Amino acid sequence: MNPLQVLGMALGAGFSSGLNLYATVATLGLLQRFGVIHLPPSLAAVAHPIVLGIAIALYLIEFLADKVPFLDTVWDAIHTFIRPPAAAVIAYGAAAAAPPEWRWAAALIAGGVALTSHSTKASTRAAVNTVPEPFSNWALSFGEDMLAVWLTWFTTAHPVATIVIVAALLVVCAILLHYLFRFARAALKTL
Repeated sequence: MNPLQVLGMALGAGFSSGLNLYATVATLGLLQRFGVIHLPPSLAAVAHPIVLGIAIALYLIEFLADKVPFLDTVWDAIHTFIRPPAAAVIAYGAAAAAPPEWRWAAALIAGGVALTSHSTKASTRAAVNTVPEPFSNWALSFGEDMLAVWLTWFTTAHPVATIVIVAALLVVCAILLHYLFRFARAALKTL
């Protein structure tokens, strides 16, 4: 695996794990299980029926929790301590064929990218929870799930092209976070 492929895998796995870790793991496991991709031996365990079953069960719990305003905020707060480290582990395992320094670099990058996408997701969802209707919350949740699954697949098929896509997504995250912090500051001033 060349450095660009390692970087693409780290960015893609990191971003999608930050959005929905369990969808990312389930997607990787299902792609491996049905022979669409061949993961490195250090990551092939995600296709084991037990791991796959747990990932799908946790995805279903997250799917439901994400549809309930404020419960999704609590869920995201808890997962601040789960998604970034798990993304680092996934990237480290995905870069198994790379030299150790590239594996560690991939893990660090994936963890940071996961924290960025997770923070943007959690902040956006908290802001949307201030709106009384539930449809925007549901639309965001469905969009996040679809993006996590698609990006996971795309990363496995086109790791180098993923670099450009995730770079663009990180720019969108930076812009969103800027406006969300301005929104929060304005809301706090009115209190």
